[in-house]
Amino acid sequence: MTVGENRKLAGPVGQLRPMLAISGELPADDAHWAYEMKWDGIRALAHIAEGAVTLVTRTGRDVTASYPELRSMAAGLGSHRAVLDGEIVAFGGAAWPSFEALQQRMNVAAASQVRQLAAEIPVTYLAFDLLAFDDEVLLDQPYSQRRRRLDELGFEGQNWQTPPAFIGVSGADVRAVSRQHALEGIMAKKLTSRYEPGKRSAGWRKIKNIHRQEFVVGGWRPGEGNRANLIGSLLVGVHDPAALVYAGHVGTGFTTETLVMLTKLLTPLRRVSSPFGSTVPPDHAKSAVWVEPTVVIEATFGQWTNSGRLRAASYLGVRTDKDPVDVVREPTSVT
Repeated sequence: MTVGENRKLAGPVGQLRPMLAISGELPADDAHWAYEMKWDGIRALAHIAEGAVTLVTRTGRDVTASYPELRSMAAGLGSHRAVLDGEIVAFGGAAWPSFEALQQRMNVAAASQVRQLAAEIPVTYLAFDLLAFDDEVLLDQPYSQRRRRLDELGFEGQNWQTPPAFIGVSGADVRAVSRQHALEGIMAKKLTSRYEPGKRSAGWRKIKNIHRQEFVVGGWRPGEGNRANLIGSLLVGVHDPAALVYAGHVGTGFTTETLVMLTKLLTPLRRVSSPFGSTVPPDHAKSAVWVEPTVVIEATFGQWTNSGRLRAASYLGVRTDKDPVDVVREPTSVT
């Protein structure tokens, strides 16, 4: 089976898409599920055949040229051919993947820059599913069999590996490890689930580690499209002993009614300069409307980055019972 034929598993060439998970809670019956870490990277199918590797993202984009260090994965299979599902991650010198490090590798097109970054910030492909092997298509086999076949490959190398799946263990224990290492969460995969390309299936669940706290609003960026004349995202911060420090933006979780309310609330508070001092990156400050830092909101978020920015923040509500000067960065706690 050639690379092109592998891609025809779900229709025309290039149309095979990764199976997607639903958001949910930990299953009550651990015996029927496997658990994996939820890796903070770029989801990609790896098509390996005739000594070549092709990497295709969940949107169908070919990103092979962006990650030249992954071409050697073909050597990990010898003369065999396969389609793998997995995640492209960057460790950035740490023991666990860092999305911050990976961001430096994303959307880089110039070949010279790609080569330089590949040497400075190498990526790793973490394989967690096997969709086809040689002439055998495995989509209809249960997860437990596909995973066993993947483990038997011994797919390990300098820039690729098969991280463990935990079967017959407590999902709560696996999640506790993910929290300990500040990972995004875990995946729960039903042992009997078949692989459904491009579909969001209840056979796979993503259980995220979500944090929440209060933030001071210091400005907003205008909305576009259906948010024209309204707020697009809130620019928020927390106090340290010396100043109000920029923490990032909150751009989801709003209803239209909430955006109208916030626009009316914040417009009278407009000011000329940023209340965050010099801590706002230029690309975030562009087109920003600054306000007096007197409004406090509560938001959920995935995690803090090493540079003190929020990831995946979502608005919950205005906290009129909170004094802005009391809003500081809290120890992260999981809901």
